[in-house]
Amino acid sequence: MRILVTGGAGFIGSHLVDRLMIEGHEVLVADNFYTGNKENLLSWLNHPRFELLRHDITQPLFVEVDQVYHLACPASPVHYQYNPVKTIKTNVLGTMNMLGLAKRVKARFLLASTSEVYGDPEIHPQTEDYRGSVNPIGIRSCYDEGKRVAETLSFDYHRQNNVDIRVARIFNTYGPRMIFNDGRVVSNFVVQALQGQPLTVYGEGRQTRSFCYVNELVDGLIRLMNGSFIGPVNLGNPGEFTILELAHLVLELTGSSSEITYRTLPKDDPRQRQPDITRAREILGWEPKISLREGLALMIDEFAQRLGQSGTGKNLLV
Repeated sequence: MRILVTGGAGFIGSHLVDRLMIEGHEVLVADNFYTGNKENLLSWLNHPRFELLRHDITQPLFVEVDQVYHLACPASPVHYQYNPVKTIKTNVLGTMNMLGLAKRVKARFLLASTSEVYGDPEIHPQTEDYRGSVNPIGIRSCYDEGKRVAETLSFDYHRQNNVDIRVARIFNTYGPRMIFNDGRVVSNFVVQALQGQPLTVYGEGRQTRSFCYVNELVDGLIRLMNGSFIGPVNLGNPGEFTILELAHLVLELTGSSSEITYRTLPKDDPRQRQPDITRAREILGWEPKISLREGLALMIDEFAQRLGQSGTGKNLLV
């Protein structure tokens, strides 16, 4: 097939592109390189089945494709809060443009939504039927509410225009190619530990998250796209860890002597986040297998290489 991946130069997008290229598809990436990086796609730049287009999806795009994986949007608070108006325009206008494209060429469309649609959840773990607890005027709402509107648009295009949609709600994902300074907790801790800096924990570190290794997340996206279920479907690892547990595990795997420092918890930061993946198990036959310890070891090695270090040695003992 000919497949468009918006945001394909980014962290998750580039891993998805790898899979699609290996499977023999023709892949077109559209990315404005706000958080994406051309280096993530270096192995494909001269491949005859690959195209890279510098494009901002808040502007219409006219291409012929069979499938659209719509991943374009900054996903870390540091980046999406830097220009919140641009973030919500990307989620609303960008999603409308990509749905319009899918409508015109009769392509199947997958929206990469987020666990942030659940806000600071009042039920635990979160099922797809839960409608969320989001602050519509908070500093995170450009992303949270933007993704909620993107879901609304997707289902309305499906109901009104018969666009063939899929909606994935992605929980915390980690792995190689994450941006060092994107403010997300896993990349923060790994960089700080490898550089001997204090690990920054916000609040008391008792808030919980669930961490899915990127390769397994990509497998879930592909299964959802090529299955018959519209969604929404939670994609994430149901293993739940406190932020302090994560910090101690990173210190152990890197062999770092860094200390842990505490700072004020940001506003609207969710207290708990854990996916109920019953729907993904039953409908997609998908369930993560890579443990946090195993995935972190792989990520730490790649981060060490990019930082010019030879690796820690200790992180290989998984």
